[in-house]
Amino acid sequence: MLEKRQFYINGTWVDPIDGRDHSVINPTTEEPCAVISLGGTADTNAAVAAAKAAWPAWSSRPASERIALVEKLLTAYQDRAEDMAQAISMEMGAPIDMSRQQQVGAGSFHIDGFLRAAKTFKFERPLGDHAPNDMILWEPIGVCALITPWNWPMNQIVLKVAAAAIAGCTMVLKPSEESPISGMIFAEIMDAAGFPAGVFNLINGDGMGVGTDLSGHPDVDMVSFTGSTRAGIAISKNAAETLKRVHLELGGKGANLIFADADEKAVSRGVLRVMNNSGQSCNAPTRMLVERSIYDQAVEIAAATANKVTVGPANEPGRHIGPVVNETQFNKIQDLIQQGIDEGARLIAGGVGRPEGLNRGFYVKPTIFADAHNDMVISRQEIFGPVMCMIPFDTEEEAIAIANDTPYGLTNYVQTQDGERANRVARQLRSGMVEMNGHGRAAGSPFGGMKQSGNGREGGTWGIEDFLEVKSTAGWHIG
Repeated sequence: MLEKRQFYINGTWVDPIDGRDHSVINPTTEEPCAVISLGGTADTNAAVAAAKAAWPAWSSRPASERIALVEKLLTAYQDRAEDMAQAISMEMGAPIDMSRQQQVGAGSFHIDGFLRAAKTFKFERPLGDHAPNDMILWEPIGVCALITPWNWPMNQIVLKVAAAAIAGCTMVLKPSEESPISGMIFAEIMDAAGFPAGVFNLINGDGMGVGTDLSGHPDVDMVSFTGSTRAGIAISKNAAETLKRVHLELGGKGANLIFADADEKAVSRGVLRVMNNSGQSCNAPTRMLVERSIYDQAVEIAAATANKVTVGPANEPGRHIGPVVNETQFNKIQDLIQQGIDEGARLIAGGVGRPEGLNRGFYVKPTIFADAHNDMVISRQEIFGPVMCMIPFDTEEEAIAIANDTPYGLTNYVQTQDGERANRVARQLRSGMVEMNGHGRAAGSPFGGMKQSGNGREGGTWGIEDFLEVKSTAGWHIG
């Protein structure tokens, strides 16, 4: 079993000041796979102090030099790809092939996107032709606390760290205590890339401890958090005492609007999109809204697709899905599946209990409910497991109304061959992102939501801007 109790502070690995042991559980085996330390207030203070001390030199360093270090980061990250894939698979249950391709791949994808955006980003730009002596300066916001989740560890760490580094911020990363090993490998990668001491710091901890200390710390200028809406609200309240900027990427309950003229793979594509990563994605299209004229056919396709999804150990190669992350999540998902049954939704695939032949590990059956309605708990609550509900609709207006009738607003999906309708519907959906007809968002596209799905945007130019302050200067000398 791994023992990884140290923190990365001020360019070196240090022992905790007031840490306590925490076991990391392998969700495939339900056995401990590592021991880390959860830090305390003194550890948080040390990490923040290191970031604060490093900020003046780092923030004034030319952007070209910061970009060059992020280029080295990409190379160092690629060199450790297999180590990262093995760690993610072990700690949070992503099947090893999926971990290599998607989990680790997300990190390099986003670093590349940031580099493309950074090389054309104007940190100093004139207000406009009408005001030649007004210059707009984009300056780093300061010390940033980065609090990341377990479900897509590298996706979220890279979206925050690379953007903050390019912007000129220093940072303290607190990865999830459920998936900390990948974060610690990332710290080793940052060290190998040659970032100056104190620019990047890592401290492990839980939300109530280190998370609370960071979000309320007077020397932290910004908190960038990805996680549950409940935790995001708590962070916002705590951060309000010091009026720091808060960036939130929170939950979702995405609707997938399938019209009668959708392509033949639309339903199966939607089901597989939900099942990916064992349903543990905030932007999963977990509500499938289907035009009534094709609803019965869609139900058959959805059930057949879900029944073909296999479930198995994360360490084995293949296209199966793995376990969910821990016992708490497993029990929550089981309870919600049972609640869907009790509410009267028609179970057409999966159900409660582990899949046949899997008696150990936090495995959930790929589950589909038909004949749901939007007032059911399973239609409103983010389940965060391989569970989807199907709701029929009669008109375009009704579909839009159902899709928008949710406290969330992260990602919605539209399936139709009518281009004008696709665009018309996309404009009316209240979400930060809309994906249509199987087209994924390109590198550098902004990721983020509306309503209780959070605020701010990550990725590309928008992600860099989130870590910058805007300074307006008049009387700028043009020489």
